[in-house]
Amino acid sequence: MTNPILEKHSLPLFSKIQAEHVVPAIQAILAENREQLNQILAQSKPHSWQSLVSPLEIMEDKLRSAWSPVSHLNAVMNNPPLRDAYNTCLPLLSEYSTEIGQNKKLYAALESLANNDDFLSLSGAQQKVITNALRDFKLSGVNLIDSKQKQFKKNMQKLAELQSKFQDNILDATNAWTKKIDDIKLLSGLPDTEIALAKQTAEQRNDNTGWLLTLEFPSYFGVMTYADNRSLRQEVYTAFVTRASDQGPDAGRWDNSKIIEEILQRRYECAKLLGFDNYAEYSLATKMAQSSEQVLNFLNDLADKSYTVAKAELAELSAFAIEQDNLDRFEAWDVLYYSEKLRQQKYNITQEELKPFFPDSQVLSGLFAIVEKLYGLHIKEKSSIDSWHDSVRFFEIYDQDERLRGQFYLDLFARQNKRGGAWMDTCRSRMSINGITQHPVAYLNCNFSPGVGNDPALLTHSEVITLFHEFGHGLHHMLTQIDYPSISGINGVSWDAVELPSQFMENWCWERQALDLISAHYQSNKPIPDEMLSRLRAAKNFESAMMMVRQLEFGLFDFRLHREYQPESGLQFMTILEEVRNQVAVINTPEYNRFTHSFAHIFAGGYAAGYYSYKWAEVLSADAYSLFEENGIFDASTGQKFLKSILEQGGSKEAMDLFVEFRGRKPTVDALLKQCGLCL
Repeated sequence: MTNPILEKHSLPLFSKIQAEHVVPAIQAILAENREQLNQILAQSKPHSWQSLVSPLEIMEDKLRSAWSPVSHLNAVMNNPPLRDAYNTCLPLLSEYSTEIGQNKKLYAALESLANNDDFLSLSGAQQKVITNALRDFKLSGVNLIDSKQKQFKKNMQKLAELQSKFQDNILDATNAWTKKIDDIKLLSGLPDTEIALAKQTAEQRNDNTGWLLTLEFPSYFGVMTYADNRSLRQEVYTAFVTRASDQGPDAGRWDNSKIIEEILQRRYECAKLLGFDNYAEYSLATKMAQSSEQVLNFLNDLADKSYTVAKAELAELSAFAIEQDNLDRFEAWDVLYYSEKLRQQKYNITQEELKPFFPDSQVLSGLFAIVEKLYGLHIKEKSSIDSWHDSVRFFEIYDQDERLRGQFYLDLFARQNKRGGAWMDTCRSRMSINGITQHPVAYLNCNFSPGVGNDPALLTHSEVITLFHEFGHGLHHMLTQIDYPSISGINGVSWDAVELPSQFMENWCWERQALDLISAHYQSNKPIPDEMLSRLRAAKNFESAMMMVRQLEFGLFDFRLHREYQPESGLQFMTILEEVRNQVAVINTPEYNRFTHSFAHIFAGGYAAGYYSYKWAEVLSADAYSLFEENGIFDASTGQKFLKSILEQGGSKEAMDLFVEFRGRKPTVDALLKQCGLCL
């Protein structure tokens, strides 16, 4: 059988990949890699970069390049056969990864190379590859006795399965719930674009009568923000916050409760096996933060600075809601609805009013123009590229000398069987072998509302910010000049610094000079008027303290959970969540709310004991942007400095060293507090 996953092409053959190709391809590559590793370690002469490290980098890149399209298809075009094949491979990959990480002979060879005089003749990037690898060996249990190595390996395999099942349950629960609307009066308050989306959704699912609401984010957010019908908001809210749990309309059907408990238990066991007190300490071994105390002090300090303001913001909002509609009690499903109305009253600005100025094509062309001004790069679309859906687009980034720097797929719109949220992932990593460069390729994914009828897709300003955020991640991956895959692009970057380039890019969404590029009314072609921009910017920090404490709630819950978890205490995660909410939350949350059960960042993604990274990196990004505020937001020399110091260097140096290289000093929290309007 010809297997498209094993064929050598610069880009994956997405349209040819079928579920039956997945397991044989991964098994074949794992077998080849194992055989090659045995040959490498059988060499009698002393190991060098060329004889040991370079072949290992090539082996790992081969595996990543094969697995990447499979993992991506599972996220964006999920179906039962592909899901089964994907889940079959997870224990195979976990076993292989742990087997490599626990290979004492390989560890000894790398350690010998690191202690050899020749090590000092290697470049700084090459030295970083080796020191990172030695660290990761220790974190994989290379120094454990055989019985404990087996236990660690078993836990890692099971964790891969559990985390995948957690994500599958969220997707299934999201897809399962719909609400048919036969009377348009129930949709009172929703803008025409949202009503048209509900009609289009019904038609796409072979129902030509009425309107269909789903738990896909554009639909959910539209109802929660605009629906006048309070009982409808409550029903949709309840379905959304109880997905994959023991509560709500599908209670128990895809319940992640036991999965959460087992994930926590196995993470705890892995950390203890390696000599850490808890999983939080284990997690920090690869992050900028030096200790648990430093993380908690950081989060608690931000909470102290924002909690009082957040309480005042909520008091104003609830008083407004009660005055408007004589509510008996202000509830969680009222927050977005009345926030939007209060924003309109105070600033006379709405997301719906802004949407016509942000057709997706204009936003993209403006984003590309901003990148050209900042970094001297230009972006070209390339057609006739094999992809997974007809709405996917493909682009290439070139420098001033017309050298290809990177490529990316763009998948902007929500659809059935696509994972929720927005994310960037790697398709190919930069690598150079014998003078031939493999250019980095990224996936950029969002879940925006598609165009309705003959109109283009119109983005809210918040969605524009999301796109800029993900594109910042993409630039970090694609503009790297590091030739070793394990530290090129986002690879090898401290996890609590990886959000710096993404959050950094968001700043241009508020600037007049930038908005002249990214905004143009889809009918009149006019940019956002000055008076509208003034209203938008005046509302920038509307309820910013409430948003701050919401993120702090997530960050504190995640970190405390992984720091304090004890297996004998049972399902303690809800207890910790309640304690955190008592400390920082200002909005009363219904007892049945189970946001934990769809908290994929920490239970299915890479943010376990690391969700604080969003706030940590906000400090870095706000401080970095302040240099542009001083020198000019399109100052070319400052742009080049950011490009050279941050974007091009990947994980080749410590994140703090790179920040200091750019900014000339260590970061301070002042710029973030100023941006959020929380300077006292």
